[in-house]
Amino acid sequence: MLKLHNLTKIYRTDEVETAALNGVNIEIAQGEFVSIMGPSGCGKSTLLNIIGMLDNPTSGDYIFLGENVAGYSEAKLANIRKQNIGFIFQSFNLIDELTVAENIELALLYHDIPASERRDRVAHVMDKVGIAHRASHMPSQLSGGQQQRVAVARAVVGDQAMILADEPTGNLDSAHGQEVMEMLQSLNEEGTSIIMVTHSPAHADYARRTINLFDGHVVTEDLRAA
Repeated sequence: MLKLHNLTKIYRTDEVETAALNGVNIEIAQGEFVSIMGPSGCGKSTLLNIIGMLDNPTSGDYIFLGENVAGYSEAKLANIRKQNIGFIFQSFNLIDELTVAENIELALLYHDIPASERRDRVAHVMDKVGIAHRASHMPSQLSGGQQQRVAVARAVVGDQAMILADEPTGNLDSAHGQEVMEMLQSLNEEGTSIIMVTHSPAHADYARRTINLFDGHVVTEDLRAA
């Protein structure tokens, strides 16, 4: 599905040059569940941003679905991103003034989808993640676990082939964190590719493969036994 070849990302100021990623080589196949781990500042979020086409590498290749997208304009990246990639964030990123259903439907407004189909998709995905009974509630009326369920629903409602999750359980207690991980595992079993940044070894174990970063380098890759 994607391949990173000799990827670097350098941040420069007038006095300092920092290599956030340095010669990263990664391949991820369609349908994989991959976790990314490493200490703070090792380049995890930078890597996820580049994979998610929210940022461009300084050098190297990023092959996505057979196309080298490194260096593409923001407009071109945005078009590929909205068709293929869903995002789940640690802080949920829901809009307080919108209901649960409206927050989820928001992800479809960038697509040329009729209103009736949008409503059907939203209803289906709310049922899928167990949040249908909260459709008319506002985010402030939900628990943290319920808010993250809404965020998962928003990420998958467009039938994106790949979900990027940045510390998706970071603001949740252990029980709700496990619920979110089980949802991600279920989505992966249905064919969705998932790439997840996490600090939790227990949650990383839900993935088939764990990529460990240190100082912008891939240091090890661990494959979990089937």
